[in-house]
Amino acid sequence: MATSIFELNPERAAEALEVEDLRLVETLRSGSERAYEELITRFQQPVYALALRLLDDQGEACDVVQEVFLKVFRNIGSFRGQSSLKTWIYRITVNEAHNARRWFFRHRRREVELDHSAEDSRDWKEIIPDGSRSPFDVAFDREQHVMIEAALERINPIFRDAVVLRDITDLSYEEIAEVLGVSLGTVKSRILRGREALREKLGGSLNSGTALRLVPKTAE
Repeated sequence: MATSIFELNPERAAEALEVEDLRLVETLRSGSERAYEELITRFQQPVYALALRLLDDQGEACDVVQEVFLKVFRNIGSFRGQSSLKTWIYRITVNEAHNARRWFFRHRRREVELDHSAEDSRDWKEIIPDGSRSPFDVAFDREQHVMIEAALERINPIFRDAVVLRDITDLSYEEIAEVLGVSLGTVKSRILRGREALREKLGGSLNSGTALRLVPKTAE
């Protein structure tokens, strides 16, 4: 029976995932419809979760997901494997989220939303179901979750990006440096400052340990 890459030791698992990524990239370049389906199945939810955390808007996050996969499909031929497929896709996601945020502040802030339907007000975890309750769901009630979400929204976007990628998306410091296009030292500085900003925004309403365990890690 074939061994799952998740049953290998970390180094062998990483090597197996790299080989799997290369296989997927090659089949994508050949125009395989099954490869496109595999790509979406594997990355759609993580990309959506990342976009949502960066934008705090379900509709904008959905739009970003569409743009991300369009760019992946159009540019897969230029992917040279200098980073992992995951970090390349996350880099596109962060860039698209920035574009959406800039557009939002230029245009959407002028509009006044008069009504929210129950469908629009649902939490993202209700839209993308998870088969099991996470430690976050068990440990914190909705009110505390909303407080953390609000605090994330109010910190500097540069710091929020780094904190989301590290504490929520669970990327390594090296992967975050690749996604953001900055040095390792800059990544660590932004994460530190972002966490401190979160503590300040929370104003002592949650303990400092809580502030660093924001949401469940994104599953892949």
